[in-house]
Amino acid sequence: MVQSVIPRPGPILDVGAGTGFLAWKLTALGYRVTGLDASLGMLHEAPSDGPSERLLGSATHLPFCDGAFPGVITVATLHHIAEPPLVAATLEEIVRVTAPGGAAVIWDHNPRNPYWPMLMKRMPQDEEDTRLIPLEEILGVLDRITGHTVNFSRHGWVPDFIPAWSLGAFKILEEVLERLPVISTISAHNVVIVRKGR
Repeated sequence: MVQSVIPRPGPILDVGAGTGFLAWKLTALGYRVTGLDASLGMLHEAPSDGPSERLLGSATHLPFCDGAFPGVITVATLHHIAEPPLVAATLEEIVRVTAPGGAAVIWDHNPRNPYWPMLMKRMPQDEEDTRLIPLEEILGVLDRITGHTVNFSRHGWVPDFIPAWSLGAFKILEEVLERLPVISTISAHNVVIVRKGR
């Protein structure tokens, strides 16, 4: 999805980069990635051939100039930030540092999906206070910011325990479910794409 939204070679800012796994994948695709995370421990786990630059910092106060990146991504980060004013500040900062003509991809778990609350109770990285952020909250914040267009979709139905040999069949089922208006509202992930005007 990132490739269809943000042209290579980047640069891209990964907000909430964690261990750098996604940034490492994007680097392998030819992007120049700056990974930012609030956890020094997570940044130390990043692969040596991962993000071009790793920074310790807060998503609510990004240490970059306005319009610094043609592409900004944040994946499974907002639910760790949790508190509504901090989520709003993070979204505002993401839009601020996105360059005119650039795009931001905001991806997080869908609280309407019944799988996530159960899974998050079992995950050690989610032991701190977390809150699944409703799509409506994200769109409400972005609605208050001018100068961009917003598109959203809901994706994901294949649970992580599905055996690899069955992924082909599940992919077909997933594509059908994502197209059904009522059923799609409980897909696993909310994906919001913000395209900033020139």
